[in-house]
Amino acid sequence: MNEFDYICGSEWLEALLRENQQSETDDISALFMELYDNFVRNPDKVSDSEYVLLKKRGTEIHNLKRGFERMISVGRMTDASMVYSDFYEDGIIHPLIDYQEGSLRDDFDFGHAIAVRKRDLSAVAECISSSSSFSSEYGTDMGNCGGNINTMMRLKVPACRYAAFYALRLALSRCGAIVHVSEPLYAVDSSRQDVSQFDYVNPRNREVQMEMEQVCTSHLELIGGTVRMPQEQLLPSELNSKMGVEASVIIPVFNRVRTIKDAILSALSQKADFDFNVIVVDNHSTDGTTDLVRQMSESDHRVVHLIPDEEGLGIGGCWNYALDSRWCGKFAVQLDSDDLYSSEKTLSKIVECFYSESCAMVIGSYTLTDFDGNVIPPGLIDHSEWTAENGPNNALRINGLGAPRAFYTPVARSIRFPNVSYGEDYAMGLAISRKYRIGRIWESLYMCRRWEGNSDAALNIEAQNRNNLYKDRLRSWELSARQLQNGVKQYDKK
Repeated sequence: MNEFDYICGSEWLEALLRENQQSETDDISALFMELYDNFVRNPDKVSDSEYVLLKKRGTEIHNLKRGFERMISVGRMTDASMVYSDFYEDGIIHPLIDYQEGSLRDDFDFGHAIAVRKRDLSAVAECISSSSSFSSEYGTDMGNCGGNINTMMRLKVPACRYAAFYALRLALSRCGAIVHVSEPLYAVDSSRQDVSQFDYVNPRNREVQMEMEQVCTSHLELIGGTVRMPQEQLLPSELNSKMGVEASVIIPVFNRVRTIKDAILSALSQKADFDFNVIVVDNHSTDGTTDLVRQMSESDHRVVHLIPDEEGLGIGGCWNYALDSRWCGKFAVQLDSDDLYSSEKTLSKIVECFYSESCAMVIGSYTLTDFDGNVIPPGLIDHSEWTAENGPNNALRINGLGAPRAFYTPVARSIRFPNVSYGEDYAMGLAISRKYRIGRIWESLYMCRRWEGNSDAALNIEAQNRNNLYKDRLRSWELSARQLQNGVKQYDKK
């Protein structure tokens, strides 16, 4: 959405250019026409400051003048195109995280006020407003951008109804650095909103997400970060190779005595015309989980109970331990220690997808439930934002790829999971999608149970920031790998 209002120059109190109001449509062309009028055609309206202040719509901000001056100071020191900062919220410091090249998710938190370099904002505004063919197809008539084709391409921004600010800040990132000042430079009253981590996959938000995807893909094309399509398929000789059992259900676990039995029984209940096992990687549990898993492995030979020699592994490290074991089958299929498969055919459907699509990874769909299996909103999570044509590119924008996830074991062994307990599956999925086809199953295969014991339940701001910073770092690394794959060298990006 167009989240920000516009205040320019050091005389910011007297120079409010846009009142707190919503237009009927948040069209970026209209937004930039206004900016063009103010910053290009009428320079006398703007003070001699190098930076313009953008304030989030509908937010009352306190003590901003000195904060804006500090943003300008840091912007000058760093030659930044955009500057944002931490802030006080109800008297408590609200920390933000640093912006990276891989900060491509559209919900990145910049706080409530940002400083944008006037010349960059004017250039973007001029390119947009001067375009006579600026449409959702990214028209090529970029207007008067100084006659420099590189500048024209760098500032190219698609027309938007919902993603105007997202398109703007991606364009600004192509103009220069986006710098975070880790100091609280202003204050706001409480602004917390109840936003679900699943909002972006809610079907009601589909139109918004499609536009966000379009904006992100255009940005990736301009910086050489798209995946070449079509992707590689596994050869019949690879798919038909013998590796002990056909499939292994992998369950990393630590202190889940309340749920692990249900998870194992869910895996053992699968009906299949091939051999499979259930590998439980017990990460040195201390609550009785170890004894319970040992008992189940003694009563059913299909349950393989592994305890790593090394203590303190993350979920990713536990996955690597399972993949490296001699019991791991050709396909390694995910099941969390507190979740359940939705039917006895889940495993068969996943394996069938590997063969029918010759893919290196399969991702299914899941249903959100409470602990007792009752469906809770938004219900089915199918990640329909993934398309065969553009899924690997859009993967850099979204926060997850879906579940359950399954991997062709030789490929997963060659890539390896990072030894962490958040984002390890996302890192693997991004790396696979850079080269190989990923198969999708759109029906629900999995019951994701939400309860007080979930590892992502009620995270504080520090934990949220830590998680978001790490996933942005994963995206940055993956983006660099894709640029190198496309022949874009690091020095070419300067």
